[in-house]
Amino acid sequence: MDLPLQEQDLLSLRKKRFHAQGGCVYALRCPQWEPVLVPLIVAVQTISDYLDNLCDRMSITDPKAFRTLHQAFMDALTLGAPLKNYYQDYPHREDRGYLTGLVTYAQARLNQLPAYGQVQPLIHELGQRYCDLQVYKHIHPNVRASVLRTWADTHPAAHPQLQWWEFSAATGSTLAIFALLRAATQPRLSQDQGGQILNAYFPWICALHILLDYLIDLQEDEVGQDLNFVAYYPDCTTTQERLNWFIRESILKAQSLDEADFHTTVVKALPALYLSDCKVQAQNLTVMATHLLNEAGSDSRKLFRLSRVLRFLKQI
Repeated sequence: MDLPLQEQDLLSLRKKRFHAQGGCVYALRCPQWEPVLVPLIVAVQTISDYLDNLCDRMSITDPKAFRTLHQAFMDALTLGAPLKNYYQDYPHREDRGYLTGLVTYAQARLNQLPAYGQVQPLIHELGQRYCDLQVYKHIHPNVRASVLRTWADTHPAAHPQLQWWEFSAATGSTLAIFALLRAATQPRLSQDQGGQILNAYFPWICALHILLDYLIDLQEDEVGQDLNFVAYYPDCTTTQERLNWFIRESILKAQSLDEADFHTTVVKALPALYLSDCKVQAQNLTVMATHLLNEAGSDSRKLFRLSRVLRFLKQI
């Protein structure tokens, strides 16, 4: 295996393990489907994190290489998709079958979901936007913001209330994909039910997820000169107001779904999980965090306290 690929593989597994752990929440209360959902979600999220590292940590800015790499993400979510040379345009190529193995592993589990055919078009819509984001946000820093703005402006009719960086943030979350994978375990799932999940998660819950992630990474990204969508808000007051709005809208949308209690708990867990990170206090964001947790409600504050205990025990 090429050493740079091995290094990024190990880094993604070590540093981003909590992404897969969080995604596996979507297997809760589906005990008969855990043997399918858990490995499927872990495989998809592992592909996502590994490819993100290959685009972000290797001093490469070639959009063609990023696009070809991310075909693996789309193929992992496509029944019967043939394997491809995902490293064709990338300078490092020998991974001893690691990436194709993950794709094959995910596909095998998709075949076990009785309603995957119903949700595959919706997942492809989300997946394509996710791949577009990964391509555009990793190109040369001098042009990436303008390219992302132009791309987001091609979707104004669907989400006119969003700023371009909020739309872009929403496309970076895999939560909607995992929610649809969970729904695909239901043999009688209708297209309308799948569409309701999509419309609740995208952009609302997905945007909240990624904006909170970027909020706690503000200082780290500034030092590393990495793209951070929260940095585009003009001030802390606006940031707090917009995040409060996303919290309210996300809770409202989650409460409209089947299994409303499950999806609402997921939403309320997001501020609890991210705002319990020690980076919040280190960046003097404690006051904002308190306001956001209050907006999310008492359940979120309880989950916040639990998250702090788990972080102290180094369980998350």
